Amino acid sequence: MQKLLSIFIFIGAIWANSILFAQIPKSLTAEECMKPFYHGVASGDPLHDRVIIWTRVTPSVQNNQPVVVSWKMATDTAMTQVVQSGSFLTNASRDYTVKVDVTNLQPDTWYYYEFYAEGKSSIQGRTKTTPLPTVEKDSVRFAVVSCANLEAGYFNVYGALAQRQDFDAVICLGDYYYEYEKGGYSPNAQTNRFFEPITEILTLDDYRMRHSVYRLDPDLRRLHQNYPWFCIWDDHEFANDAWIGGAENHSSNEGDWTLRKNVAKQAYFEWIPVREKSATNPYEIYRAVSFGKLVDLLFLDTRIQGRSQQVSIGSSAINDAGRKLLGTDQFNWLINELNNSSAKYKVLAQQVMIAPLQVFGVAVNADQWDGYPVERTQLFNHIVTNNINNVVVLTGDIHTSWASNLKNSLGNVGVEFVTPSVTSPALETISAVSYVGAAAIKAANSHIQWVDLSNKGFIIVDFNKTRVQSDWYFIQSIDDVNLNYSWAASYYANDGQNALTETNTVTLPRNTLFTELPQLCPRPFEIPTEEPEEEEEDLAVKSQSIVLLGIYPNPVEEQLTLHFSNQADDELSFRIVSLDGKTVKTDSFLCKTGAWNYEIRLDNLNSGYYKIILQSKNSIVQGSFIKK
Repeated sequence: MQKLLSIFIFIGAIWANSILFAQIPKSLTAEECMKPFYHGVASGDPLHDRVIIWTRVTPSVQNNQPVVVSWKMATDTAMTQVVQSGSFLTNASRDYTVKVDVTNLQPDTWYYYEFYAEGKSSIQGRTKTTPLPTVEKDSVRFAVVSCANLEAGYFNVYGALAQRQDFDAVICLGDYYYEYEKGGYSPNAQTNRFFEPITEILTLDDYRMRHSVYRLDPDLRRLHQNYPWFCIWDDHEFANDAWIGGAENHSSNEGDWTLRKNVAKQAYFEWIPVREKSATNPYEIYRAVSFGKLVDLLFLDTRIQGRSQQVSIGSSAINDAGRKLLGTDQFNWLINELNNSSAKYKVLAQQVMIAPLQVFGVAVNADQWDGYPVERTQLFNHIVTNNINNVVVLTGDIHTSWASNLKNSLGNVGVEFVTPSVTSPALETISAVSYVGAAAIKAANSHIQWVDLSNKGFIIVDFNKTRVQSDWYFIQSIDDVNLNYSWAASYYANDGQNALTETNTVTLPRNTLFTELPQLCPRPFEIPTEEPEEEEEDLAVKSQSIVLLGIYPNPVEEQLTLHFSNQADDELSFRIVSLDGKTVKTDSFLCKTGAWNYEIRLDNLNSGYYKIILQSKNSIVQGSFIKK
């Protein structure tokens, strides 16, 4: 969706010898009790016999050496009933992420898992497999989220969901993070949460560091810890208004689009618990998942798999038969999945709104399916003419809430539920929609049953044998740490009806959803009050009020980036030491609490191996790098 910068706050570039003046809340720091798994744990893409589990290890010494990480999975929080275990060798080539596809599991079962490295355990995660495809389930429930702009506010939506116990999995419909520069898209002056890197992200290292900062948010970490996720990307995991050959927010001076797209995919698959599709083509996100005979989830890529470039509303090209949103291969796959599905509900989890949206008789957003009407007509006609019942579309992207009937001249197609954003601002670019308001939108679009244009929140979508229902919940605030939320609206469609009805009764969960939540941290800890005298070789074992999360790139040519977390406002200094023990570069800078990058120019440094030491008044960490 085209984004205009309604609020722009200039944040001065942070270079060597500068002062870091913008404070990030303490929540965006590496917690000592989680060492060395500061980014938490996560799970995703469960099937009836397997699930992906994920973590990232932060080596005590950043020296580009591989790290062996052990893992185990059990049916109890004490980890005594172990069902699977193993080890994983990670290294800098995958940004020290760990992703394991744990197999030979029992269907429809809660599991607990943890990782172990450098003498410490990770926090414990909880996950759940899906039912067998042949099983008749009474109900299935999902929490659905999208569009989390870290600069726009607190992730209270994630925190609220992490406290609930009433759904099977989280579905994230994209814009998990944003690519903009610091202050580049709707920053919130009340929260002072800022992107790192401070520039628009373009390179593999940039995308990795943006993932890292997001995963230091405690609400996001907790929701990943408690539930398996199904994730698909939208445009901002790449660049605004992306399509297969480019993006609105990608210009020629930002390098090759294909390279940028590929490194964004790589970082996404490193940091998100999503299963690689195949050895020859691992980075595809369209896929099918069965929840017994009740639900088939069909995850789509309406963004970069086959999308033709957007055209302007009113353009004669908008109705060209050759223009695609899904692309030929994915469209044929979807038709095949719909034809062969024996599940009661066929659920299309996808990015952009599929229901038509017009103001004064004119479509208003060509980035949605309205910009690709030929392919939408082909899909809708196939569903109706082949009597494919109970099609449900779950949508994100638009930062607002919608409940719509889907239909065409041939009959009812299905229903669409659009989830609001986690923090991103609402419809600031579609001025016509903002101008006419919700009542006028419904009057001009009879298939749209309900719309809210301003609130942030989530939806709980519940499927049972007689109906599907979506409940909208709105968070009270994203401007302060506040997990209060309230019910806003509910709509359901009865089995075979393919049309929505409003209700004032929210859905209730089945009892089997309730199970024990894992701990926030794996062990109690104490921060030493004073530090013993140590030799330089032992610097890495000191108290970690500074955590060196990564050194990028390594090997390096001209500019080195230290990616680190600082737990207190302090003066920091660094020194670079050559292989023969000589200090070749040093400097100091003021640093606020938070997660930061610090860039060091190395133009005058000779090629070779170097050690870098970063320290504050009470903490010292070190790493090493190779100068090309």
